Amino acid sequence: MPFSRNFYPVLVLLLSIQQPASAVDFGAALADPTAIRVLLAADIETTLSSQMTGTLGELQATLGQSVAKGALLAQFDCREGQARSMVSNAELAMAQQNLQAKQHLRNLDAVGDLEVAIAATEVQKAEGARSMAQTQSSYCKVNAPFAGRIAKVHAKPYQTLSAGSPLFDLVSAGALKVRMNVPSSLLPGLQIGSALQVSIAETGKTYAASVSAINSRVDAVAQTVELEAVLDTDHPELVAGMSGVAQFAARP
Repeated sequence: MPFSRNFYPVLVLLLSIQQPASAVDFGAALADPTAIRVLLAADIETTLSSQMTGTLGELQATLGQSVAKGALLAQFDCREGQARSMVSNAELAMAQQNLQAKQHLRNLDAVGDLEVAIAATEVQKAEGARSMAQTQSSYCKVNAPFAGRIAKVHAKPYQTLSAGSPLFDLVSAGALKVRMNVPSSLLPGLQIGSALQVSIAETGKTYAASVSAINSRVDAVAQTVELEAVLDTDHPELVAGMSGVAQFAARP
């Protein structure tokens, strides 16, 4: 059934009544060209990359998953690395046995000091080779360097990768930082601990925060200075990447 001419204005009226006043105000704040824009960021964000060339097994982490520090995220096929470790252990044992034999012969004056010194150097060389093999074998496992959440998965199970290939984007857990650029004219009145209110677009809520860092250099072109702030309390609904506007409690 088609709408009557008298129904359309009523529909518009109902829609405007149902729209929250706070949403209208917040939209106006976002549209204000003089508003101070903010971005929420994790304390630590990093891309974990492969340290070796090899083939992955099953991935132990998925998108959005929370992981503890040291948790296993992925593992490469380590058979080649394990074989190198076995060879290096055998070479070290052989070098140590040779050194012991040379030292015994030196006690009998059957060899000179040079032969003993060369045997000792071979032991040091074998120890270095073993250390290198163990280090390379440790690259087979990819562990979380800090507690956080998986923000992106770059690799696929059983994929063959080269060294340096990205595997996961990891963002730290805990309180988020608030990043912003404010007009440099506000700088004289700003200090560590200055209070501000942060309104986030995605949640439609306003949160109390305080300045935690002030850049020591002003952008000469934009005439702005970079600030960082911390929220006064933890808010589980906030995640890195959300944005909004900030308002200082008292403008200088």
